[in-house]
Amino acid sequence: MTSLPAAPPVPPSRARVWIAALRAPTLAAAVVPVSVGTSVAARHGFFRPGPAIAALLGALFIQIGTNFANDLYDFKKGADRPERLGPTRVLAAGWLSPESVRRAMLLSFGAAVLAGIYLAVVGGWAVLVIGIASIAAGIGYTAGRWALGYHGLGDAAVFIFFGIVAVAGTYYVQARSLTPLALAAAVPVGALCTNILVVNNLRDREGDRASGKRTLAVLLGRGGARAEYGAMLALAYAVPVFLWRGGEVGPAGLLPLLSIPLALPLLRVVLTHDDGPSLNGALFETARLHALFGSLFAIGILAP
Repeated sequence: MTSLPAAPPVPPSRARVWIAALRAPTLAAAVVPVSVGTSVAARHGFFRPGPAIAALLGALFIQIGTNFANDLYDFKKGADRPERLGPTRVLAAGWLSPESVRRAMLLSFGAAVLAGIYLAVVGGWAVLVIGIASIAAGIGYTAGRWALGYHGLGDAAVFIFFGIVAVAGTYYVQARSLTPLALAAAVPVGALCTNILVVNNLRDREGDRASGKRTLAVLLGRGGARAEYGAMLALAYAVPVFLWRGGEVGPAGLLPLLSIPLALPLLRVVLTHDDGPSLNGALFETARLHALFGSLFAIGILAP
């Protein structure tokens, strides 16, 4: 007897549909690097509220635009299927049309460009180049024949753009220079943001393989993805210790270590669980760890 396909989920209110589309829980990934970069700038006496706020708005709109782009192009390529293990995607569920998501993507990136123009005025033409590259990476993560996320390059892109570029770029638009601390502080931010993607791709590994989406989790296998998660955690927690031992930050710079009680159970779940609900929980908690670590790191950098 042939089983009937599962009925699509009932759409929530229009407002909730758009909240689901912009993936509100992911927005901390845009806030944290700006907070850390601004803390380093303030520590060095370069805090400038205008560029800091513009950097935050630009980062948020790039993140939102990237989320819309991912939804749109994953749907078009068949990677987001109704039976996926993660949260419901609005296009796969039929809650929004591809054209409406495309318009939302363009509006979001347009708003990011406006913030970028202001930052280019106060920070120089290099800032505009960085902004354009960030938008291109956001679209290119899932769009096109050589989409980064479909060729095992998504993890590196997240580490670079949500870590190094976002933190160091936030510092640069305020200080008009770069320092070793600004670059080093970007490493744990990028590492923990990468781990959000690692859990997501570990959960979706079988579906991604079937749809031809060759994420790093597909290429490395379950064991390789788990090892990557552990390595990114170790790297993130090593940096504050390294900076404290090197005299770049005071003892308060070790505040991120207070988040270890959250990190260790997460590592255990990722290493031992394969089911969707467990990895969905780990995905949410990894995002929470990223936010908590980043907040403690920003506070610790500011302290004497």
